[in-house]
Amino acid sequence: QVQLVESGGDVVQAGGSLRLSCTASGVPSGTFSRYALGWFRQVPGKEREFVAAISRTGGSTDYEDSVKGRFTISRDNAKKTVALQMNSLEPEDTAVYFCSARSTIITVPPIRAREEYTYWGQGTQVTVSS
Repeated sequence: QVQLVESGGDVVQAGGSLRLSCTASGVPSGTFSRYALGWFRQVPGKEREFVAAISRTGGSTDYEDSVKGRFTISRDNAKKTVALQMNSLEPEDTAVYFCSARSTIITVPPIRAREEYTYWGQGTQVTVSS
């Protein structure tokens, strides 16, 4: 059973930066590259929304329009991790951030659809103060 654990959430002032990390367990050695990965976020009363996604090899990425140029998703298949570097944070970025994974034979494009993902972490809180 694949498990995902996020870390790195914190309280930060507007304009600041945070780096979120997500570590996978239960993935046999050498197979993490079979998983498409993504980051989503959710605020109370709203649906979980797409933030960023990365293809199996890391060669292709996709971002929600409001975070383009500010956020960067990356992965380390050897360490079984996916990261989200967030710069120029805005109060509107305040949310619980979730990482997600799905085993797939599709190499590109990255997966944006929430319903396509199989595994989810428990989330990490990011709060951006104005």
